[in-house]
Amino acid sequence: MKIGILQTGHAPADIRPETGDYPDMFEHLLAGQGFDFETWVVEDGAFPDGPGAADGWLITGSRHGAYEDHDWIPPLEALIREIRAAGKPLVGICFGHQIIAQALGGRVEKFAGGWAVGRTVYDWQGAPVALNAWHQDQIVALPEGAEVIASNPFCAYAALVWPGEIFTVQPHPEFGAQVIDGLIRTRGKGVVPEDQLDAARDALPAPTDNAKLGQMIARFFRERSLE
Repeated sequence: MKIGILQTGHAPADIRPETGDYPDMFEHLLAGQGFDFETWVVEDGAFPDGPGAADGWLITGSRHGAYEDHDWIPPLEALIREIRAAGKPLVGICFGHQIIAQALGGRVEKFAGGWAVGRTVYDWQGAPVALNAWHQDQIVALPEGAEVIASNPFCAYAALVWPGEIFTVQPHPEFGAQVIDGLIRTRGKGVVPEDQLDAARDALPAPTDNAKLGQMIARFFRERSLE
């Protein structure tokens, strides 16, 4: 099964030699599942010919806001709607989670409550799931058809599913401790409150449920189901 990765941003240049860029992180997360991958850097204006260029689609994170005025955002939103209409499974992470919701009629804003950074615990259909987060933007109004499957007091819409069609997650199952440490060092200072950066740094050794989410994403691509 071929997974098309729509890359909407880049990992910090200083950490890429060790961690790879965002598509590399997803290929590592989904390794051993029988997938082939091809990446289109939509941030640079590179788009596939259409939904038929892959069997399933994944939209990465980005430092950009879904609501910002970039030339590549309207065609990405159009492609999201085309992928859904073509019946191809679609997964979005962080910015991907947000841009899919926006393209389908939801609303995304810079959240007045501030940032979520580092290891964060979510209520995932009654069970705790720990994943690394790095975001200030959030979905604040759901699009039609979206079902909430994970949340916490800070992030009401932490994971969504359009059954059999789309699966999106606000935190980053592809981010390990090394990535969070790199973001703290390269993008956090002067932007994220220092006490939050300190707490995220202290939590780096704690385990996350990345592997569980990787299995869930792989199952969704193959079976259109999370269970």
